[in-house]
Amino acid sequence: MAEEAEKEITTFEDFKLNRQLLNAIEEAGYEKPTPIQLKAIPVIMGGHDVMGIAQTGTGKTAAFLLPILMKVKYAQGDNPRAVILAPTRELAMQIEENITLLAKYTDLRHTAIYGGLGPKTQIETINKGIDILVATPKRLMELYIKGELILKEIKTLVLDEADKMMDMGFMPQIRQLLEVLPRKRQNLLFSATMHPKVVELSEEFLEFPTRIEVTPQATPVETVSQVLYQVPNLRTKIAMLEYLIRDRETFNRVIIFTRSKKNAENVAKFLERREYGEVRAIHGNKGQSTRINSMEAFKGGDVRFLVATDVASRGIDVSMVSHVINFDVPFVYEDYVHRIGRTGRAEQVGAAVTFANPAEMYHIRKIEKLIRMQIPEEPLPAEVEVFETPFDEQQAIARDIDHQKRSENPDFKGAFHEKKAIPKSKPKRGKGDPKNSFWQKTKKKSSKKR
Repeated sequence: MAEEAEKEITTFEDFKLNRQLLNAIEEAGYEKPTPIQLKAIPVIMGGHDVMGIAQTGTGKTAAFLLPILMKVKYAQGDNPRAVILAPTRELAMQIEENITLLAKYTDLRHTAIYGGLGPKTQIETINKGIDILVATPKRLMELYIKGELILKEIKTLVLDEADKMMDMGFMPQIRQLLEVLPRKRQNLLFSATMHPKVVELSEEFLEFPTRIEVTPQATPVETVSQVLYQVPNLRTKIAMLEYLIRDRETFNRVIIFTRSKKNAENVAKFLERREYGEVRAIHGNKGQSTRINSMEAFKGGDVRFLVATDVASRGIDVSMVSHVINFDVPFVYEDYVHRIGRTGRAEQVGAAVTFANPAEMYHIRKIEKLIRMQIPEEPLPAEVEVFETPFDEQQAIARDIDHQKRSENPDFKGAFHEKKAIPKSKPKRGKGDPKNSFWQKTKKKSSKKR
C-alpha cells in the first residue's frame, strides 16, 4: 500500500498539505518533491517513527518540517510542541530559516537556540510563547536545567545530522533529554551515514521505526563532479589553489575547506593579500555575529571565497556554489561527503576539487571505500610550479605515514624506529626557521608590492 501511495504522489498538493503551506512552497520555488520528501512525508504524517539515511542537500529538512508544520498547525499555549536538535549553531540557524520560509502564512511561533552568545534574548523569546523549537543539545539542556524551558508538551522530536552529533560528543545531553521528554511522542532521526553510535542511539529511542534511505550510505551527491590532485606539500597546494581561482568566471563562488583553524586563517589571509576577491573565514574561534555576517555576505554573492573548517560545514546552505575545494583531506571520512554536499545542492550541478599530500593519500583510499567509488585523479597542470618540500614538512609527512602503517600493522617498525641521536644542525633559511615560513614570505612580498 505504501508503495502504491508513493507512486501516486508527484506534486506537493498530493501530500494533502494545507493551503498556507502550499502557497509558501510555491513562493519558495519548490517545483516538485525530492526523493526523500516523496518517501518520508507520508510516513511522518502517518505518525510513525522514522530513521532517515539521507545526505545533506537532498531536501531532508523540508521532508521533516512540512509534516511538523501540518501537525502543529497553529499557535497554541506557551510551551513548545516540537523540538528539532541540530549539532551546530549554523545548522540550527539554517533549519530556523527554513521554518520561516515554509511557515510564513501561519501564525506559528518558532526560534533557534544555540551557544556562542548569551541566553538572555533567547530566554525572552521563549517566555513569549513558542510552538517549534530548534536547538543545539547543550544549550537546550542548559536552559531546561535553569527552569527556562518546559518540555512536557513535546509531541515530536527530531534529531538532524545524528552522526555529527555523535562525533561531537552530544550523547550525554541527548540521553538527558530523552529522560525528561514525554514518553508518548513521535521520533524522527536523520543521518548521512549509519555510524555505529547512530544505530545504538536509534535502538534506544525509536519505536519500530520506518527506515528510509534515498541513496546508498555515504554516497556523494550525483550532481557533484569530483577530481583529486596529488600535491606534495603546502606551498604547492597554494600554487595549485592560485592556478584554479584565476579563472574567475568558472570559480565564481567557492568554499575552501581546511582541517584546522590555523590553516583556515592562513588561506583566507593569503587570498586577501593577493586580492582575488572578497573572502571570509568561519571556524570555532570566530564570534557568533562574525560567522552570521560572513554567511550572509557569502549567500548574498558579495563574497567570492568562504574558508571553513568542518565544524561549520553542515550549516552552510547556499545555492549556486560553483566549487568546493578540499585544501586539506578530512580525517573524519564522513566529513568528505558533507563537504562536497555544499555544492550541487537542490539538483544544481557542482564540482569538488581535493588536494592530497603523500600522507593524506592514505585517508583518500579510506574515503573511497566509504563512498564506494574511486575519486577521479588528474596530474598537476604543467603551469603549476611544484616546490621542494621543506625538511620539517618532509619529517611530518614521514611520521604520519609511519603512524598509518603502524595502525594497519602493529609489527611495522617505521622509518624512525630506534633512531636515537640525531645530530643537531642549524636549519637552513626556509627549512625550519618560523620567521621564513611560506606564509611569512608571501606576506613580505605583498607588502613590498604595496
